[in-house]
Amino acid sequence: QVQLAESGGGLAQAGGSLRLSCVASGRTFSNTYMAWFRQAPGKGREFVGCIIWSGGSTFYADSVKGRFTISSDNAKNTLYLQMNSLKPDDTAVYYCAAKRTGYSRDYVAYDYWGQGTQVTVSS
Repeated sequence: QVQLAESGGGLAQAGGSLRLSCVASGRTFSNTYMAWFRQAPGKGREFVGCIIWSGGSTFYADSVKGRFTISSDNAKNTLYLQMNSLKPDDTAVYYCAAKRTGYSRDYVAYDYWGQGTQVTVSS
C-alpha cells in the first residue's frame, strides 16, 4: 500500500513558476513508477509526466515538454513537479499517482493516487 499527499499548488501568473511536491509513504520500490496527472474542469484526466522511483528516465506529455521537470528525492520519499513558463491552459487539479512496474500514460493503470492540488494560472 502506498499513500500519496500533494502540496504546493496555488495561483500563478502566466509565465511564472510553481513547484509541486508529493510525499509518498508506505511500501515504495525501486521499480515503482511515479506520475503526475492533471484534470481541468470538464475534461478528462491528462498525463503530465512520470519517473521511475529509482531515478533516471523521465517521460513527459508534449504539452509540457521543455517547461515542466519531474524529479524525485528518495531520501525524503518525495516527488516533485517543477513547472515553469506556466500558461492559463495549465490550470487544473494536479494529481500524484503511483504504479508497480511498467511505464504507462494511462491513468487507469495507476493504483495509488493523492488527493490533488489546485493550480490556477492567470493571464
